[in-house]
Amino acid sequence: MENIDPKHTESGEAPKPIEQDYESHKENPGPAKPAVTEKDENGAGSVMKWILPIAVIIGLIVWFALRK
Repeated sequence: MENIDPKHTESGEAPKPIEQDYESHKENPGPAKPAVTEKDENGAGSVMKWILPIAVIIGLIVWFALRK
């Protein structure tokens, strides 16, 4: 617990209230614009494109080698 990131500490502020006015969003029920247009910097998608196929191929080789 020594390496606590200062960005992730409690501020002591009251939590945001839960939205109750659902009627105001009937016209535009989609996600907020920042959620859709935010750039994916440092995302894991590019790494997963390479790791998953390699893991599947290695898994198939091991499975074919050990099934006898």
